Amino acid sequence: MNSVVDGVVRLVEAAPARLGRVRLVAVEGPSGSGKSTFARRLVGRLPGAALVPTDDFATWDDPVGWWPRLVDGVLKPLSVGRAGRYRRIRWVNGVPEPGDWIDVEPVGILLVEGVSAGRRAVASRLSVLVWCDLPDPAERLRRTVARDGAESRVELRRWQDFEAGWYGVDRTVTRASVRVTV
Repeated sequence: MNSVVDGVVRLVEAAPARLGRVRLVAVEGPSGSGKSTFARRLVGRLPGAALVPTDDFATWDDPVGWWPRLVDGVLKPLSVGRAGRYRRIRWVNGVPEPGDWIDVEPVGILLVEGVSAGRRAVASRLSVLVWCDLPDPAERLRRTVARDGAESRVELRRWQDFEAGWYGVDRTVTRASVRVTV
């Protein structure tokens, strides 16, 4: 895995900034494909990089419609060298509610990790799009249930159905700079 991360680090470092002076990197793929694991490894190898997970925005009932909050709160300010800020979603007994405010200081590299991070709407601003691949939906469901708990199985299955439709329309994988298996 380290050699894969090393390769992506080199790709990011060589890529041009397309969000003002920021290299915007999306770590994308379906749930259970290893996005969070890969993004944590990658950000740890990119000095001064920041990581914003889409899980801080998405809910079961709003999987992708939150995008303007990320754009207005983080992407636009960073694109002009200012700090960004957003309010994270916090889950209490399985119910999403407003959580802590998160400040994102100006950085040279911003990783956005999660479902829809590499969506078509941001493609022209991305320096690198990493697609995390795990084709077996049953294995991905097993991973997510192990992470989130058996009580989430029905919602996770519904989420997988949504993802299949989303990716069928957005065709994110076709724009990937690199594909990895975690």
